[in-house]
Amino acid sequence: MPNKSYERKPKEKIPVLAICYDFDKTLSPDDMQAQGYIQSVGYNPKDFWKETNSCAEKNDMDNNLSWMYHMIYFAEGKVVVNKENLRTYGSKVQLFDGVETWFDRINEFGKSHNVKVEHYVISSGLKEMIEGTKIANVFEKIYASSFFYNERGAAKWPAQVVNYTNKTQFLFRIEKGVLDINDSGVNDYFSPEKVRIPFRNIVYIGDSDTDIPCMKLVNSLGGHSIGVYNPETGDKEKVYNMIDTHRIKYFAPANYSDGSKLDKLVKNIILKTKENEKLEDQFIRCQNEAKQQLKKKLEEEQEQENRKNQLIYSLMTSHSFAMTYTIIYQLWAINDWSEKQIEMLCSAIRNPQVRILITEDNEVRAFFSKIVAGTTATSYFIKKIRRFLAMRT
Repeated sequence: MPNKSYERKPKEKIPVLAICYDFDKTLSPDDMQAQGYIQSVGYNPKDFWKETNSCAEKNDMDNNLSWMYHMIYFAEGKVVVNKENLRTYGSKVQLFDGVETWFDRINEFGKSHNVKVEHYVISSGLKEMIEGTKIANVFEKIYASSFFYNERGAAKWPAQVVNYTNKTQFLFRIEKGVLDINDSGVNDYFSPEKVRIPFRNIVYIGDSDTDIPCMKLVNSLGGHSIGVYNPETGDKEKVYNMIDTHRIKYFAPANYSDGSKLDKLVKNIILKTKENEKLEDQFIRCQNEAKQQLKKKLEEEQEQENRKNQLIYSLMTSHSFAMTYTIIYQLWAINDWSEKQIEMLCSAIRNPQVRILITEDNEVRAFFSKIVAGTTATSYFIKKIRRFLAMRT
């Protein structure tokens, strides 16, 4: 059965910078579930996370699967878990200062410098809640955990689970413009000039250990990883550890306001992208020109080899002295012969025209003298040529 045809983002004519965000404690000060939902099912956040983590540990269970199970389990008889309600809870999620105006400002700054900026969420949080936030429509794609819903619209099972290790797959999707999670084209090879957003033009912004695989990957491939911390607490312990272990290049308070440290940092990355892509374009042009010239050279060399082989064949099959002279004249102009070609030239002695001319014509003798002088091989035909040459010495 043929694969479904998925829509993919095409390569742009201008550089594209992808800014990828974790959500909880990166764009929002707290876990999204702890801003209303957990309380509505009769728990306080501390006890909820303690129980879900304990369940995961006892059952060798993924932590995300554990809290998703408990979201449904604890809601029985209290809250209807469907998309509409989850998005309503998402609408109550708080955002760090400046987040609501951040995207338009950064997009406009990029546009003014001929750089297209795109925004993506890669979060272990809940997609349905993120879709309910005020900023949901600014993202090209939201990669996050989500539920499968039955025919009545009630959440019944995890549809997608995003944890700290499988977050990295989404970076490759963004890189290639293969955004649909079921599109296996993410595994296809893309030549460097066809990659939509090279990793050097990817920014990853996160706050904790769950972001480390993405941060490390982006860093190692020339991109920009930024660790953020809560500006109210000023606790920098995590970002200090991440920069010490080369997970991030920069850190800043999670303040997205105009003129903030993070604002200036990302704008500098946009400026760097603008200038760096000029150099990358020049590099690719030089590379392509070199490839074309090397290809041309190989084609010319192959053409020359074909011509030599054709002349050898013509010599072996010549039926007149006039033709043989003409072929020898053309062979004289060639100075580089492979051992195999020398062997083939010498095998032309089977042609009576060649045998006679070697013994009677000085130019033909001189040509074959030059040929056998260029080899130390002692095959049958080379020995025979040398004997014929010696007959008139």
